Amino acid sequence: MLNSEILNNVLENKIISRQDIMEIYQNAVEDSSELFSVAQNLRKRFKKDSVTFSKKAFFNIVNLCKDTCSYCTYKAEPDEKKLSLMSKQQILELLQLAKKYRCVEALFVTGERPEQKYQEARDWLKENGFKSTAEYLIHASELSLELGLFPHTNAGNLNLEEMRELKKTNVSMGIMLENVSERLTEKGMPHYLAASKRPKARLEVLENSGKLGIPMTTGLLVGIGETAEEIIDSILAIKQLHQKYGNIQEVILQNFQPKPDTIMKNTPSADEKYFKTIVALSRIIMPEMNIQIPPNLSPKSYQSFLSVGINDWGGISPLTPDFVNPEFSWPEIDKVDENSRNAGFELKCRFPIYPEFFSFVSKELRDKMSVIENGEGLVKEEYWR
Repeated sequence: MLNSEILNNVLENKIISRQDIMEIYQNAVEDSSELFSVAQNLRKRFKKDSVTFSKKAFFNIVNLCKDTCSYCTYKAEPDEKKLSLMSKQQILELLQLAKKYRCVEALFVTGERPEQKYQEARDWLKENGFKSTAEYLIHASELSLELGLFPHTNAGNLNLEEMRELKKTNVSMGIMLENVSERLTEKGMPHYLAASKRPKARLEVLENSGKLGIPMTTGLLVGIGETAEEIIDSILAIKQLHQKYGNIQEVILQNFQPKPDTIMKNTPSADEKYFKTIVALSRIIMPEMNIQIPPNLSPKSYQSFLSVGINDWGGISPLTPDFVNPEFSWPEIDKVDENSRNAGFELKCRFPIYPEFFSFVSKELRDKMSVIENGEGLVKEEYWR
C-alpha cells in the first residue's frame, strides 16, 4: 500500500480528477518516489519489458517557415547556410541511401506553409513541378513506399483534404501540440509570432486526424515557461482526443534545450526532476499510451527515464542528423540497445506505426509492411540490426 490514496486508486484503475492529478504533482515536488514507482508499475503492466524505437532517415524537405517560434533553430531564412530545399533527385538519393542502411521510417519534415511567405519556396515548388508543399509531400511519400520505406509526415497544420491524401501513403503522421496554454501565445511568450502554434489550430489538426482515422503522434514541449496546471491540462487534452477517436498512437515528451541563435538562448533547459515528474504523470493520466522521450536530448541520462514510465525512444537515425536539434546527435543504436538492456529492457524496432494501430491503415500498406514484419507486428530483427 502507498501513502497516497490517489495513487492507490490509480493502481486500481479508478478514475482520478484534474484536482487529484494536481495533488499528485504537488506531492511529487516534495517526494517523487511513489509517483515514479506507480508510473513504472503501469508501464510494466501495459508495455512489459521491451522498449521500442523507429530506425529512420530524417528528410529536411524545406525549412523555410511562415512562423517564428522563439526557441526554434530549425527554421532558415533564404540567405542562411542551413537553408534546405530538397529536389526530387535529392529525395530519391537519400531514400536509396536510407534503404541501404536498412532504415524503416522516412520522416518528412517541412516548415509551416513556406510558400505563403517566401518567393523562394514558390520558385522551388515550381521547379520541381508542384503547386504546394503538401503536393510535394504526397510525391515524396509515394516514392518512399516504392523503395520500401514507410513515410511519417510532420508538416505543421495540414488541412483535412491534405491529410486525407497523405493518409493513402503515410502509415502515421505527427504534429506536436506543445501546450494548450493561450498564455504562451501572448506578447513576449514563446509562441507569440507563431500563428500555427495557437492551441485551437493544433487541436483542430488532431481533431481532423481523428475524423480521418490517421494514427497520430503528438506531444508536449516541457520547460518553455509553462505552469504545472498548463502542462497537466495539455496532457488531459491529448487524453480527451484519444478517448474520442482512439487514434493517438504516441505522446512525445520533449525537454526544452536552449539554442544559441534564438530569442530563448538564455532560458535554462528543462530541469530533469521536473521533466521526469511530467513523464511519470503522463503515464498515470494515460496508462496504456506509448510514451517516448528523445534520447539525444538527455544524452547522459536517457536510460534512467525507463524507470519513470516511458516505453519508446522515438526515431533514431544511423544516417541523418536531428535537424530540429542539430547540436544533439543521435546516440548509436548499439549503445541505446546496451543501455536499455542494462536497465532491464529489450530494445525492439517498430514501424512508424505501433502494432495496436494497424487496423487504421489500408491493406496495401499492410502488405508492404509484411515483407519485413515479425510475428509481434514489429520489424524483423535480422532486418534492422
